[in-house]
Order: sequence, then C-alpha cells, then structure tokens
Amino acid sequence: MKHLDLTLPSPAENLACEEALLDASDENGGGEVLRFWEARETFVVVGYANKIAAEVNVENCRAKQIQIFRRCSGGGTVLQGPGCLNYALVLLITDDGPCRTVTSANEFIMERNRAAIEALLPGFKISVRGHTDLVLDGRKFSGNSQRRKKNFLLFHGTFLLNFNLALVGEFLRMPSLQPDYRASRSHDDFLVNLNLPAGQFKAALQKAWGATEELKDFPQQETQKLAAQKYSNDEWNLKL
Repeated sequence: MKHLDLTLPSPAENLACEEALLDASDENGGGEVLRFWEARETFVVVGYANKIAAEVNVENCRAKQIQIFRRCSGGGTVLQGPGCLNYALVLLITDDGPCRTVTSANEFIMERNRAAIEALLPGFKISVRGHTDLVLDGRKFSGNSQRRKKNFLLFHGTFLLNFNLALVGEFLRMPSLQPDYRASRSHDDFLVNLNLPAGQFKAALQKAWGATEELKDFPQQETQKLAAQKYSNDEWNLKL
C-alpha cells in the first residue's frame, strides 16, 4: 500500500481528491492508498443522502460564512476545522477478501484502526460503536463512512485531536439518525478530543496498514475537475 500526506488548498479539492483516488484505482488498475489531510478552515460536510435543513443550522452557517459541502459517501453530517485529522483508505474488493461486503469491510477496517489508535493510549480502552464510530469512555472521537465501486472501495473518516468542539452545536443540529449508544446526548457531551499530535496518528495508521511507500503522483487533473464541477457546485452540495 502507498501513502499520501497531502492537504490541498480548499475543502472542495480535498474532498475531490478522495473520490479521484478511488476512481483512479477502480478504473485504471491503481493500487491501495492511505491518504491524510488536515482541515485548515471551518466547514460542514454532509453525507451523500443527508438533508441539509434537517442536519445543519443553515442560518448560523450563512451568518458566519461557513461553507457546506457534500461528500460522495454515506454517513452523518460533520463539522470540520483545525484540529481535525482526516484519512482515506482506498482498498481492493475481492470475492473472498475482508472487503467483500459493506459489513465485512466495516468490521475489518474499524478493528484495525481501533487497535492502532489504542496502542497510542496506554491504559485506555478504545471501542467500535455504531458500526463505524471510534469511542473513548463512551464518547466519540472518530466517525467513518464508505463508498464502494466495482473493484475498490473508499473508506474515510476524521479523528478529533484538538478541535474546538463548542462550534459543533453552533453549526450542526442534533442528527436525525443517531446510534443507540449516543442516548440523545448533546454534541458537547457526546464528542471528545484525544489531544495527541497528528503525526502519531499518521505513523500508527501507516504501520497498521503497511503503507510503506509514498504515492508520488496523485490524480491531480481529475481532482481539479471534480473540485470545479462537483464539490464547488451548489447543485451537488445543496441538493436535498
């Protein structure tokens, strides 16, 4: 597996890059990839099927000029900003492999990530809850989602490291769908930062996934095309 540590200038480009990496592997026979990027500004990202009015405090976003984007995968709505570390895995799907179904892929990827992160926190127990959340002492610090194509899947998520969690309740409503373990807790009571350097997470995940070789040539042209035509387009971002 190859790794790519690349933060592009805009949220649209960073979201586009993940889809471009998936497309490059699925359509052009590329290999598996682990990518990292870090949010430089505050913005909202809704899941593919989310209804913005139900999940986002649109008035507050407009008042504070917080942009709203839509990703290509499912899952819930998140607020991004400095202190969030994002990662993306592009993995091969085989008929008899661990990624053969949505459920098996979730279990395989989340357990490997869980073990890698738990090793950074001696004396603490990390658990997987709600299928694709990583939780410390009942509080969520990572949410994840998946998109599948014919031969490869994209599995991506965010780690809360040193994010201003008070902003979440300002710009996001209570989610319309929530896992049972949340028990209707507010954003402040449900989320937690791990307060660890991003470099430790990157090194741990690179080791866990055997991402030993740097990806030198990412699909830049396709990334820019998707950023301009899709992720910067209100028709995509603000649908539903």
